[in-house]
Amino acid sequence: MERRRYTIKQMPPELRPRERLLESGPQALSDAELMGILFGIGTREKTSVELAGEVLSESGGLYGMHGVTVHDLVEIHGIGEAKACIILAAVEFGKRLGRVRNPGRPVISSPADVDGLLRGRIADLDRENFVAVLLNTKNEVIEFPTISVGTLSASLVHPREVFKPAIRASAAGVILAHNHPSGKVEPSREDREVTRRLVSASEIVGIEVLDHVILGRDYFSMKEHGMLG
Repeated sequence: MERRRYTIKQMPPELRPRERLLESGPQALSDAELMGILFGIGTREKTSVELAGEVLSESGGLYGMHGVTVHDLVEIHGIGEAKACIILAAVEFGKRLGRVRNPGRPVISSPADVDGLLRGRIADLDRENFVAVLLNTKNEVIEFPTISVGTLSASLVHPREVFKPAIRASAAGVILAHNHPSGKVEPSREDREVTRRLVSASEIVGIEVLDHVILGRDYFSMKEHGMLG
């Protein structure tokens, strides 16, 4: 005799994941129930929670989800590109939340602090990444958006792109920074030209350029070498 299957909507309210989340909070739900809520609907054969449980099982649990790919996911019956995108977005969002759970606000008081903030992020990249470190009045880091990727030039690093996030964040000052994939940190002619242009623009917008730090095998502060003007 075939067992009767129930959809989530047919379940008693106290057993439905959304209702349980509203009543008891997300911590009360299983991993499969949380993912099932993200899916919204399942398939004709499985509820969203059952489908989520299969995804977790096939992926090796939560730990395995860290390295899962679209190709891996769409191999699971019932998972198309739309649900695969939901899963990957949730995994990435979780990773980002983990990185900012208790970030504090680093204080920049020297070029060495800039090096400490950015070395692990851009120093070893194989293309030049230009970053604007936005600071408040206490020299605390608000954020450090990447402005451009590629060989540094006036066309790539436009004052508008540098100061737009600074104005939006109400930054009091900005430190420019970029990496040299060669490892050599001496500023090029283009580095000096871009710096002069941005310093001139900063006088108009009222957000001071405090330094331009170049990262490679070591670091180079254009302020310390009298090269900001």
